[in-house]
Amino acid sequence: MELAEGTAAPGSGAGGVPTWDMVEVTVLRLGPGEGLDGVCGAIWALVLDGDARLESAAGAEELHAGDAFQVDATSTYRLVAVTRAEVAVGTLRAVPPLPGPLVARDFAQSNKGLVELVRMCPLDPRRSRPLFAASYGGLIQAAMADAVDQAGRRDADPRLAALVSVLDAHPGRPWTVESMARVAHLSRSSLGERFRREFGRSPAQMLRDVRMRHARELLTGTDRPVERIAFAVGYGSAAAFSRAFSAHHGSSPQAWRSRPAAAQHPEADASRQRGAGSDQ
Repeated sequence: MELAEGTAAPGSGAGGVPTWDMVEVTVLRLGPGEGLDGVCGAIWALVLDGDARLESAAGAEELHAGDAFQVDATSTYRLVAVTRAEVAVGTLRAVPPLPGPLVARDFAQSNKGLVELVRMCPLDPRRSRPLFAASYGGLIQAAMADAVDQAGRRDADPRLAALVSVLDAHPGRPWTVESMARVAHLSRSSLGERFRREFGRSPAQMLRDVRMRHARELLTGTDRPVERIAFAVGYGSAAAFSRAFSAHHGSSPQAWRSRPAAAQHPEADASRQRGAGSDQ
């Protein structure tokens, strides 16, 4: 296993609050048959080039360039290169438990700017400021949630797909698990079981992710006041919305809005960071 030039070795993470805390991102070069052995804790990884195989208790997944995956700290797994491969590995300190590896196919296709950021500006904990690290992890978390949402809509059973579509169309409704179960024509317990099996998340977590996606779009695409955005995505006050948004993204709504280049065009942020060098 060869470290790509200018990157650091991956570290380990420990469980914590159910939001992402990305410690570092390392780009690794693997020869055929080489794998990520001894990596502990939760990780997010993106296959930049080549093919690989993810082995876990849930089985084996063939991964190709552009695929991404997330593994929590409780899972046993191994990533093995099938061909020469380049893989970006992000060490996470806090993610919610998952029933197994969460794979996002063709992640790079809809996140080209973010992939460029990962390639050109890996996250180095020795040089990166906490705010930059939080924004970096928030961008990847948001993109991963969107990718999983889209995959879920394609592959989920019809009742769940219909419910997710309703949530997406009406994020501002005062949703509860009971009201979501009624829309899906399922009991509350059946809804929870099916969501965990299909998406690796609870209905409440899916609702949060849908609301956060709409919030990001409104913050970066409109000049609406934060209070109006809060009500539009289902929060009773700007304060409650700000707390939820900050917990999910690592930055406040105002800070996210003030960095539209990072939120909408991560490649621009990568260029700035390359120029800043040790000023991160």
